[in-house]
Amino acid sequence: MQQSAVPELAHTHTSPIQWVATATAIAGVVALSSVLQPDPARAAQPGPGAKPAAAAVAPDPTAVDFPITCGPAKVLVQKKAAEDLDGDGHPETVAVVRCDAGSGTPPNGVYVLTQAEGTTKPRVVATLVDPKDRLSVTDFALRDGAVTATLLGYSSSDVPSCCPDVKDRAKWQWKDGAFVRSTPSEARSV
Repeated sequence: MQQSAVPELAHTHTSPIQWVATATAIAGVVALSSVLQPDPARAAQPGPGAKPAAAAVAPDPTAVDFPITCGPAKVLVQKKAAEDLDGDGHPETVAVVRCDAGSGTPPNGVYVLTQAEGTTKPRVVATLVDPKDRLSVTDFALRDGAVTATLLGYSSSDVPSCCPDVKDRAKWQWKDGAFVRSTPSEARSV
């Protein structure tokens, strides 16, 4: 018979009295912890009468006077999206607008709107596409702090407004206090 290199250990065999002692100790810890409670956390609790902070609301483009001349027609907001573009914690709204002419293809304007805290009226802070440039906007989106769009235009004033013949991708981002077009003009005929 071969003898074990590790001698028999007395604590490897439990007796009923050890189980009773363990259960008593655990019950004592539980009872004591229910009596001794830490002070409630105070850092995250608002004071009496405090209101929770309101989430910043994106400017409403229907409340803006856009710098576009439509004559008797109304300004139509075709597309809009909101995101914090300048990193100040407040969302801006980017709106694609045109005159609601009823027929034809009126050119679009793309405007960035902001609203100062405590005010009710948003305002235009940047014009990304001016309607005077005779461009139509498609594939408009806001992603990761950038405004992207596909611009449809005309190679000359002889091209009818119904049929744009130039397609261009554009991307604008907030840099050094202004919206900068980072995708250079790469106009292609369509």
